[in-house]
Amino acid sequence: MNVAVTGGSGFIGSHVVDQLLAAGHTVRVLDGARPRRSDVEWSPCDITRLSQVVGSLKGCDAVFHLAAMANVNDVAAAPAESVDLNVMGTAAILEAARLAGKMHVILASTVWVYEATGDTKVNEATPLDPAAVSHLYMAEKISSEMLAHAYGRMYEFPVTVLRYGIPYGPRMREELVMPIFIKKALAGQPLTVAGDGLQYRNFIYVEDLAAAHVRVLETGATGAFNLEGPREVAIIELAEAVCRAVPGNAGIVRTEARGGDYQGRVVSRDKALEVLGWEPRTSFEDGFQRTLEWFMVKWSEQLSAVAS
Repeated sequence: MNVAVTGGSGFIGSHVVDQLLAAGHTVRVLDGARPRRSDVEWSPCDITRLSQVVGSLKGCDAVFHLAAMANVNDVAAAPAESVDLNVMGTAAILEAARLAGKMHVILASTVWVYEATGDTKVNEATPLDPAAVSHLYMAEKISSEMLAHAYGRMYEFPVTVLRYGIPYGPRMREELVMPIFIKKALAGQPLTVAGDGLQYRNFIYVEDLAAAHVRVLETGATGAFNLEGPREVAIIELAEAVCRAVPGNAGIVRTEARGGDYQGRVVSRDKALEVLGWEPRTSFEDGFQRTLEWFMVKWSEQLSAVAS
């Protein structure tokens, strides 16, 4: 199958590209940055420009739309720009799919949309309350989901929404909590944990996450799917794991609890298992070790380059 991946040079996208190629698909990357691999086609288009998107998707059977302004701090600092990329960029992908005919659109979303509900146990059928939307990024993802479903129904082409848990693994952004903790420990700085540290995340190893994308193509599944990690991991557990792994660390310092800090929700992934035949395979312990080793190599190479 001929498959396009917007954001295919980024953290998650590059792993999706790896697994699509391994499954025998032909891949075209739509990204401003050059792909990591030379065995893919590269189309450095602006996804907010419909004419460029139409040309870049020509001949494709499916498109994974992963490109987005994903750092919530960047979204807060540049709201209009983020809406243009995260919402209007999605609209351009959907319109190009409509013009192409029956192209399958697979949209990357987030389990953070469930903050727009009062329920603590949620699944894909849990209703979302617009009045409970507390961040622009959440609003952009919900808007994109609504656009995708509406386009698919009105113009009769397949649409799939993948709601990601908290991805981690090699190539992840350094401003996220796991690499921040690792870098602080290596520098001999204490790790700061707010409150009791029991606020949790269902971290999902990026290779497990990417495998679900391949299963969507293999099954032709449509609708929304939660892609969560194997278990809840409290922030204090993550900090303690980093301290155990990095000798000479300065330990953990507790700070006051932050008002409104995300406490996590129990997000069901039963539908993904039932329909896609997918579930996470990598334990947090194994995934963390692989991630730590990758960062150690990366930062060692950076230091060597500076020294030379």
